[in-house]
This record gives sequence, structure tokens and C-alpha cells, in this order.
Amino acid sequence: MKNSYRKYLMVFDRDKAWGFYINNLGRTKIPINSNYPSTDHPDSYMFSWENGRVLNEFHLVLITQGEGEFESSPTGKIRLMDGDVFLLFPGVWHRYRPRKNKGWTERWIGFSGTLATQFIANGFFSPEDPIISNADQAQILTLFDRLFLLFEREDFGFQRTASALCLQLMAELYNLKTGGANVADRNTMVNRAKSIMYHRIDSSIELKEIAKQLGVSYSKFRLDFKKQTGVSPLQYFLSLKIEKAKELLLATNKTQKEIAFELGFESDFYFNRLFKQKIGMAPGKFRDKAKSFF
Repeated sequence: MKNSYRKYLMVFDRDKAWGFYINNLGRTKIPINSNYPSTDHPDSYMFSWENGRVLNEFHLVLITQGEGEFESSPTGKIRLMDGDVFLLFPGVWHRYRPRKNKGWTERWIGFSGTLATQFIANGFFSPEDPIISNADQAQILTLFDRLFLLFEREDFGFQRTASALCLQLMAELYNLKTGGANVADRNTMVNRAKSIMYHRIDSSIELKEIAKQLGVSYSKFRLDFKKQTGVSPLQYFLSLKIEKAKELLLATNKTQKEIAFELGFESDFYFNRLFKQKIGMAPGKFRDKAKSFF
């Protein structure tokens, strides 16, 4: 792969209809004491440090082998370090540059589309928190390299394939943003907790004992579990029981009371109330409705 690479794409209505499309991407090494940015970008992407810039698309920029500074209207000035990724948002004023005595290597990708906008609307990424540290991970660098290769070749349907790769890139960055440097340890801990819950699905469990068994405090266990799954350990365990209850309602002739007892609920009444709360109907009605489809 060449040390310097950039490509600005023609985007057609069919590409836009897909919901996520790439406008440009590239990689450039900025030597020490160089002017920044270089002057060989299209006018709509050029900016000066004095005036900054506002884009009408998203940009994702990964910095490696150097450091510099970033500033936007929501954040003020932020120091950029080797391994930092920053996101640029449509309509948000910003500027950035390497330190003169350091330089940097940058990789970037510009993208647009309704799916990209949903990331912001749904709160996954925000202009107020655009920096993700320690992003020079192997899987992220590999996705960039696959995108560069794809756009060099421009095989049939490359825009749609690129959109999937970029979405995967955004997913990796979001996982890094929310999981931090200990994401691998968290995955192991949460997966072990899930396994314990699954094997004790027919009983009640003491979550503080699970945390102790996993070698962490209960507060850390609960926080990490919720970051990983989106729900608390208790809610996950109860949902696991309800999914098993649905299976038993459909696959057996056991009564609601028998199922409640088998899954370790404290009472038939509590099981009925919880099932209705999570599924939207009582267990008996769920069974009858499911049978009407067959």
C-alpha cells in the first residue's frame, strides 16, 4: 500500500438510496515542519487554521505516529495523541493540525447517509465527545486497509461493500469508546456471568455472589455488565427466564404454574406479571396466540 493515498468519489443517487455511502478516504504522512493541510485537496475540503472549516458530511480521522491539536465549537481545544480518532460532524465548525515539531500520519474517511445520521440521533456519537483514544488497534487498521484496497480496485458494488466495512469500523470504535482499554477483560467477565446465569436459570441467584466468584466488586460487575449488554444483570437474568418460559409454553403442555415453578419464580402471580410486562400479554394468551398461527 502506498504511503500517501486519497480518493474523492462520484456518488450517485443509487448509492445515496442505500443509506450509507463513502465520499472520500485517504492516508497521508505529514512530515515534521510541514504546512498543513496540503493544498491538493478539492476546494470544498480545504481549510486554514485561522478560519477552520464546516463540512456537510461526517469524517472519521485516525492519527498515528505523531501528535497535534483539535478544536471545534462544542469542545474547545483538545490535544491529540498517537492512536486518537476524532469524528467531524456535518454543520459543526472545527479545525485540527499536527504539531510542527512532531508531524503525524493520518487516515480518514468521509461518509454520509441516513444511517450515519442515526448514529447521532440515537446518541452513539456526539459532537460534544468526538475523541476516541487508543484506536490504533489491529482490527481498526485492517478495516482501513481493506477500504483503501476496495477503492483502488472499484469492483462491482464497491460502494455498498465499503458501507458495510465502514459500519463495522464505526462499531469497533463505539465498542472501544464504551469498553475502553479493558474491553477484552470485560468480555470475559460478562460472558462468564452469562454462562452462570444460564446454568442457574431454574433457580434464584445472588448477584453479589456472582461478582465475588468473578473476582470483582458488585458495583464494577453491574456497571461493566450494563455497558456490555445495555441492561442490568438482574434484568438480563429475568429476561433469560422469560425467554425460556416462552420456549416451554410453545414446546410443552405444562401449565403456567408448572413453568413458573420449574424456572424458580417465587410465585405464579409474579411470573404472570413479569411475563406480561416484558412480552405485552399474559403467558396463556401468548400460548393461544402462537397456536393460532399453526
